[in-house]
Amino acid sequence: MEENKELETTTEEQASVTPAANNGEKKGLFLSGFIVGFAATLLIVGGIFIAFQIHNIMTMKDDVAAQVSYGEDSAVNAQTIKKLQLLEDTAKENFYLSEVTNEQLEDGMFRGLMDSLDDPYSEYYTAEELNELTEQTQGIYFGIGAYVSMDSETNLPKISGVIEGAPAADVDLRANDIIYEVDGVSTAGKTLTEAVNMIRGEAGTTVDLTIVRQGAGDYLHVTVERAKVESPTVKYEMLDDNMAYIQIVEFDDVTIDQFTDALATVKGSGMEGLILDLRGNPGGSLDAVVKIARKLLPEGMIVYTEDKAGKRTEYTCDGKTPLEVPLVVLVDMNSASASEILAGAIQDYGVGTLVGTTTFGKGIVQQIMPFTDGSAIKITISAYYTPNGRNIHGTGIEPDVECEFDGEAYYNSDDPVDNQLKFLREREVVHFQRFGEAMSIIQSKLDSKNFYAYNPEFKK
Repeated sequence: MEENKELETTTEEQASVTPAANNGEKKGLFLSGFIVGFAATLLIVGGIFIAFQIHNIMTMKDDVAAQVSYGEDSAVNAQTIKKLQLLEDTAKENFYLSEVTNEQLEDGMFRGLMDSLDDPYSEYYTAEELNELTEQTQGIYFGIGAYVSMDSETNLPKISGVIEGAPAADVDLRANDIIYEVDGVSTAGKTLTEAVNMIRGEAGTTVDLTIVRQGAGDYLHVTVERAKVESPTVKYEMLDDNMAYIQIVEFDDVTIDQFTDALATVKGSGMEGLILDLRGNPGGSLDAVVKIARKLLPEGMIVYTEDKAGKRTEYTCDGKTPLEVPLVVLVDMNSASASEILAGAIQDYGVGTLVGTTTFGKGIVQQIMPFTDGSAIKITISAYYTPNGRNIHGTGIEPDVECEFDGEAYYNSDDPVDNQLKFLREREVVHFQRFGEAMSIIQSKLDSKNFYAYNPEFKK
């Protein structure tokens, strides 16, 4: 029985100002949520018994109540089956706006059951939606090249980031743009998956978006031509003073190799310190983040999970390839799930300094459970804990050094400035140069907060 557990990338409550993708010389691609062009959650299917139990119910026909024995505590019983039949007959006879199909009603019943869990990360997928979900591992998508999450204040989809060179970037869509309408249809009441499916489509076709943007006096109407989009998950460059910068956009299957190549390249370029950018990273694959953590952490626990029955699963590092230079990790309130696993482990071990703002706070794990008809459910199955036993769900991770992102300086300037990255390049590089001896810092696991308290540069 295969149980590939991965972390949901949907950050349905995220609401902060983060920079969009690089445009020309712009630095910092902060991406969050779902990439438009696929309904991505980075969850690998793994069949378990309960999934096929549900499927057996799904495929019953005719006199279901007579064929099935129901437990006393089952919501599916002869009475509910009878009521569902009554609702079906009523809808088919009386619904005025369109013809009612069996497929429509069946999908609605299954979605409704998952919606009743009151968990934004648990949902039902049709066979078509599941295929779209799993295709994302290829790293090639068809859409506008934007990342979308749900805004917590409006409960409407919002742009969390755009991919450099993608159609969304070409029409100047920005992070935190609220998607009010798609082709004239309101997004109010739509799930994130439904909203993404409204936007995605075949290459060469167009989609009209009505945008609400903070500071704009009226709605913005944008027409975007869909295209084939290749989504890089890792970006890197060497900065001044032999400082390396690596950004992880999200954690999926291809991220492992991309990060491995990036780390090898900057090491070969004489890296003396590393800035790891996890801002806007919505998470993704548990397997991916664990493998990346093993390239950075000392020997010990990376993360552990506990399910409903109290079963504990541990993910550890052998400590054979710890990072041997000072490490700074950029985080913000759109850093979620798998990115919080990595940031939390780095903070717990004291081998790096977290800079930015408090992270999103998603400390739970989902699993895809497929049915034999091609459909599936995604359901929350466990909570995860940092090496020190912290569950950050609903609270997030506080950075060691607080530094707010200045969206005004980034977006409303002819020379956009990423003030958080500038902060590190001007101050953290000084710190690296002044104190050196990176290995001794790592080995002593010096508390970052105390360290910065003694650095006069941070008293300004």
